[in-house]
Amino acid sequence: MAVNEWINGYLEAILDSGAASIEEQKPSSVNLREGGHFNPTKYFVEEVVTGVDETDLHRTWIKVVATRNARERSSRLENMCWRIWHLARKKKQLEWEEFQRLTNRRWEREQGRMDATEDLSEDLSEGEKGDTVGEMIQSEAPMKKYQRNFSNLEVWSDDNKGKKLYIVLISLHGLVRGDNMELGRDSDTGGQVKYVVELARALATMPGVYRVDLFTRQVSSPDVDWSYGEPTEMLTPGPEDEEENDVGESSGAYIIRIPFGSRDKYLRKELLWPHIQEFVDGALSHILNMSKVLGEQIGGGQPIWPYVIHGHYADAGDSAALLSGALNVPMVLTGHSLGRNKLEQLLKQGRQSKEDINSTYKIMRRIEAEELSLDAAELVITSTKQEIEEQWGLYDGFDVKLEKVLRARTRRGVSCHGRHMPRMVVIPPGMDFSNVVVQEDTPEADGELAALFGADGSSPRAVPPIWSEVMRFFTNPHKPMILALSRPDPKKNITTLLKAFGECRPLRDLANLTLIMGNRDDIDEMSSGNANVLTTVLKLIDKYDLYGIVAYPKHHKQSDVPEIYHLAAKTKGVFINPALVEPFGLTLIEAAAHGLPMVATKNGGPVDIHRALNNGLLVDPHDQQAIADALLKLVSEKNLWHECRKNGWKNIHLFSWPEHCRTYLTRVAACRMRHPQWKTDTPMDDMAAEESLGDSLKDVQDMSLRLSVDGEKSSFNGSLENDPAELEKVAAVQGDPEVQDQVKRILSKIKKPLSDPHKTEYGNKHPENVANKYPLLRRRRRLIVIALDCYNCNGVADSKMLQTVQEIFKAVRSDSQISRFSGFAFSTAMPVSETIDFLKLGRIQVTEFDALICSSGSEVYYPGVYREDDGKLYPDPDYTSHIDYRWGCEGLKKTIWKLMNSQESRGDKSHNSSSPIEEDVKSSISHCISYLMKDSSKAMRVDDLRQKLRMRGLRCHPMYCRNSTRMQIVPLLASRSQALRCRPPFLK
Repeated sequence: MAVNEWINGYLEAILDSGAASIEEQKPSSVNLREGGHFNPTKYFVEEVVTGVDETDLHRTWIKVVATRNARERSSRLENMCWRIWHLARKKKQLEWEEFQRLTNRRWEREQGRMDATEDLSEDLSEGEKGDTVGEMIQSEAPMKKYQRNFSNLEVWSDDNKGKKLYIVLISLHGLVRGDNMELGRDSDTGGQVKYVVELARALATMPGVYRVDLFTRQVSSPDVDWSYGEPTEMLTPGPEDEEENDVGESSGAYIIRIPFGSRDKYLRKELLWPHIQEFVDGALSHILNMSKVLGEQIGGGQPIWPYVIHGHYADAGDSAALLSGALNVPMVLTGHSLGRNKLEQLLKQGRQSKEDINSTYKIMRRIEAEELSLDAAELVITSTKQEIEEQWGLYDGFDVKLEKVLRARTRRGVSCHGRHMPRMVVIPPGMDFSNVVVQEDTPEADGELAALFGADGSSPRAVPPIWSEVMRFFTNPHKPMILALSRPDPKKNITTLLKAFGECRPLRDLANLTLIMGNRDDIDEMSSGNANVLTTVLKLIDKYDLYGIVAYPKHHKQSDVPEIYHLAAKTKGVFINPALVEPFGLTLIEAAAHGLPMVATKNGGPVDIHRALNNGLLVDPHDQQAIADALLKLVSEKNLWHECRKNGWKNIHLFSWPEHCRTYLTRVAACRMRHPQWKTDTPMDDMAAEESLGDSLKDVQDMSLRLSVDGEKSSFNGSLENDPAELEKVAAVQGDPEVQDQVKRILSKIKKPLSDPHKTEYGNKHPENVANKYPLLRRRRRLIVIALDCYNCNGVADSKMLQTVQEIFKAVRSDSQISRFSGFAFSTAMPVSETIDFLKLGRIQVTEFDALICSSGSEVYYPGVYREDDGKLYPDPDYTSHIDYRWGCEGLKKTIWKLMNSQESRGDKSHNSSSPIEEDVKSSISHCISYLMKDSSKAMRVDDLRQKLRMRGLRCHPMYCRNSTRMQIVPLLASRSQALRCRPPFLK
């Protein structure tokens, strides 16, 4: 509040009215009325707290100032104070709720860590326990230098030239293209877009990398440039070999745009969540086709599968997790910015409730996507240690201490019982320094600036246009330039910098200040936060009379940024980043590359950058005097300036793209060594789920977020939303008009069930599909999936559904165009034995189906292929091996039993209450733990159970199914929707 000029004016106006001084008014409790009159001064000083929503109050204050009548003015002041009181009370209430939530969370995390440590310590000897603790302590020792520890790792080198890798990067939101990036166009098109494009280009030039695909969203909208609608864009061609021959027509780096969501609209990232599944299917199809193409070019006819799938941000992480699970390829994640961190910051402001924040930012969906990404990721790349400890440390799926315990056990070859924590590594973002021209410190260079503007008597030379745009603000353009480059965001703390500059007379006399604050046409048309910052900047310039020494140009291009750095370096200036918190600070590295010493915030990434470069000073961003002193020190002490400049140049190679990519590939190679090298289960290419019954698509609709219910409407997960419109989208196979027409034709031919489900249109006999050596599934172009999720109160499948299944058979086979290349799959939560018995009730033979997906996706059967001599089915062994990844069956059983029977989890105060669950031995198999729900009122919400399991390092999918009479837990890579994406080995 103290930084707002109107609040200061309000306080001064009250004090000028003759009220008692603040020092005299410090009672233990505030008496709002003295002598029957309201005392606004005392109330304001004693009770009003910072952080209230000031926008509306500002308008009221303007009215108060304009009021001439003393009584009316006093009344308005009183009303305004009461409004502030209500806002302050609301803020305190939100703070208390957040404090309670964080306290409960800390307790849950500590309890989870204790449970995991207790379970893990059972098979360690005392000596091993002591050694593990010693390793943990050693690993926590601070590093004196910004260094990369590659002990026991083989650093990526030219020896890998013959590998010919295929790498997949994913960045979904924003407008992504290779040239003329529209950075700053909106909040989704910023630094991440530039980073992923440059990363793709840089990786494609590394030895051993053949092709890099950067996946993003295709946008064919009149509101954006036509280039964003192009399905493919080449970023860089593949390198030539030693004989200068092209290594292949498909080599290089490419942007691959996948259409998903509304084709003709540009959607902000918060609106992309319902369409993630559509993107996954489109990306999967491209990867399959590209793998075959690469196999023909460089793989000797064998497909070349991706070496790694790397998701950037939560939405891409969600997608990468699904693709990684379908392809059995290691997943890497870069968060860029994190949802939990943003949620906590917004809650601390006290302006919005958690529900309002979620409505605006879809923050809970984003957080769950990040949690799912942690479940699937082998490696998480961060920019700083602070990001690991203070941001990722907020998540259920990552615990620094437990991760160290698990890592120590892995080194010793001791089982972790299915527990997993992703490896977190610090790899600072790379930079392209190829266009940076190093200006040496010579007398000729010192006189060059004067020559450029004709100060030495010669004719002015041609200068870059942005130089002229900046220089027009200055009375004396030859003074050292203090440069700040950021969005006009309150978090960037530009106003504090301007105050520090304006109130330091020696600094004003010695230097100019340039503020590059994005692009603007009209401040009134900008968002309220940015507009308020710019308005305050203009007022401060006027207040301190900084005309002629502060530049604030309205427009600049991305290509102008290097020239701006160059100009500041020529004037022997300084770059400053005074942000309240800076996650990393790419601009600091860019400035150092151009020879600019830095003054930067001590909060966040600049600490690591300063440790590496040693090219400037760190300051407290809240300390106005410290900012002014640091700037004055660097500008006035030339020896220090030159030393910082040389240190920056000497160490800048640590942040180059080749160094970044070398570290990146080294870490990815290490994570692939930890990833299971099973036979790759790859997805069905041209097959899609085209039909469903009832509620069955709840699982398929959004498996990545809600696997909690496999069927019935009533569940123990109150957060599940049943949106018929969304279910209809999935059933329509998203966007293929031909398929939609075929589905409609089939549905129109399906009759209502007959009274006797045992009688069929075929009579009592059914056509048999004989198991051939080359099954019919090989020739299928379409797979019609019949998902059964209709159960009675005992969890028994409704026999009326059998007639519906028979009608689907008849409808499909009556249309020769569809039936010729169409097959059937049956998907259910029941085990295979119950499924076969159920089908027998309707005299439907198992061989009617090409595939059976049973036990909630934990088993897949191919009746025409995997059968024993006695005709008994057995599951696809490759799929079983695939989903075994990170599956700790016994550890899960023990933990779930403990959690479901704890009084805290059930909210039960009674000591004699019975267990709400009982193991369903008949339905439990090796990769599906099934429990009977004895008392649904004592059941734990699925979200809560998933959270507790994650905190203990256990990665799986819990769900309530079969009309909520069963609770099933399946492996992380298993689900009924993911089973559809995995191709059987005889189709490979």
